[in-house]
Amino acid sequence: MEYGTTMTRKLGALALAGALAVTAAACDDDGTALEPETALLSVAPAGGETDVALDASVMVRFDHAMHDHAMDYAAVHEGDVAGPMVGGTWTMEEQGTVMRFTPDQPWKAGTDYTIHLGGGMQDAGGHMVDLGGHGTMMGGQWATGTMMTGGMGGGMGGMTGGQHEHMGEGWQHPVNGSYGMVFTFTTAG
Repeated sequence: MEYGTTMTRKLGALALAGALAVTAAACDDDGTALEPETALLSVAPAGGETDVALDASVMVRFDHAMHDHAMDYAAVHEGDVAGPMVGGTWTMEEQGTVMRFTPDQPWKAGTDYTIHLGGGMQDAGGHMVDLGGHGTMMGGQWATGTMMTGGMGGGMGGMTGGQHEHMGEGWQHPVNGSYGMVFTFTTAG
């Protein structure tokens, strides 16, 4: 009977130690939670979509309200993620759960475009956004340093030519090191 009590205490101590290790792994050095609390629910047009209307908006939906500065970590590029940024306006809608991009001019016919969402994007509560949970099912790919070398300054720093001044911690994912997620679509025409 004493053996069972001792074993139960040891197993309880091991379970507690394991729980503490998981909790510590989910936090950065200052104890801030790194676990995503907000999910990316949809991106339209989705990655790989073709025949997108020339007057379509880009819509990005989350399951929680986003931080006021979340739009600072979203961009649309002509071609791939290293291509020139498309001029337009990001707006926050539906109590902060939807970000909409409206280009300044209609999309060019028969052209590839890339939606880029920064890896450090946060919700209104300061929690990371889980881009990968549903993003890959919507045709998204992690934006790697290799993808960025065409116009993003060697892939690990800021943009060259002033195309995108927001590269840095808000764009780089603090856990997987990517520069967020990209979704490429092609317009009709």
